[in-house]
Amino acid sequence: MLKSFTKLALASAIGVALGASALAQEMTLKFQSSDPAGNPNFVLQQGWAESVKEKTGGKIAIELLPVESIVAHNETQDAIAGGILDGHITDTSYFAGKDPAFGLIANPVGAWSSPQEMFDFMSKGGGNELMNELVEPYGLHFIGATTPGLEAFVSKVPLDGVADLKGLKMRAPEGLVQQVFAAAGAAPVNLPGSEVFTSLDKGVIDAADYTVYSTNKAQGMHDVATHPVYPGFHSMPLVEISMNKDKWDALDDATKTALQESVAEFAQSQVAALAERDQVAVAEDKASGKVTVHDWSAEERAKFRTIATGEWAKVAERSDNARKVYDVLTKYLKDNGLMH
Repeated sequence: MLKSFTKLALASAIGVALGASALAQEMTLKFQSSDPAGNPNFVLQQGWAESVKEKTGGKIAIELLPVESIVAHNETQDAIAGGILDGHITDTSYFAGKDPAFGLIANPVGAWSSPQEMFDFMSKGGGNELMNELVEPYGLHFIGATTPGLEAFVSKVPLDGVADLKGLKMRAPEGLVQQVFAAAGAAPVNLPGSEVFTSLDKGVIDAADYTVYSTNKAQGMHDVATHPVYPGFHSMPLVEISMNKDKWDALDDATKTALQESVAEFAQSQVAALAERDQVAVAEDKASGKVTVHDWSAEERAKFRTIATGEWAKVAERSDNARKVYDVLTKYLKDNGLMH
């Protein structure tokens, strides 16, 4: 009897120890997105969060929260450094107020003609290294970049070229995107994505740099703004996935690699999924007769890009980091025939 009890106690002790070990191995990280719940971007991000557990062999679980769940969309960086959040998936432009370099690397308006061009710059042209130089002093580590893709433009009024932007009340994230639109004659304001629809509906703004066509449509933007511009002429944001640097440093190399691979795979799947949805959404809107899709001429697109690239150099003068981003970016673009 005693021997049986001893065996039982030993088995129980081993079970408790193994359970404690499993709990110690699995880390749940709380990430906040800059997208609202239900937004197609957020739904795709939830897929990434689920993939992390599998990729890391159960070591990491991501709890993904929609925008404004814990802090405001432009306060996640401080929240991560302070341990309130563990990470974020967010448009890097939101931190341009801290350093203009964030705005320049996040959305060098007019630089990219496809998501892959940006991904190549990040992985082969020094972009990933630049991002870590920018975020690590704030207590973060940059894991990788994604993007919804080339954005469409939301408008309540017909826009067929640069001249039509003059005086246009519009939403754009702070930093370079706002600066370029202001240089083109528009009157941009900074609003979180969650307020765009209401602001359009109430006439606070007449247009918005929001996101890709299919997501704009899914969010009901074209119900109140029936003159979208597609393909977009302006913007393709860098959406960063970053986490608390101390927690990153504590991970083993295999887990770090798995996290980086999960982001790279997610980026490709997000771009492909949204591009396919865009084509369907455009066809539906054209068939409805209620939406007029505007496609800018090559000449008008070139005019806008000239305004945009002229603003990059101005941003470069505003901080040492911005100058470094400008130098690395323009060298890469020139070396790869993407800029003259």
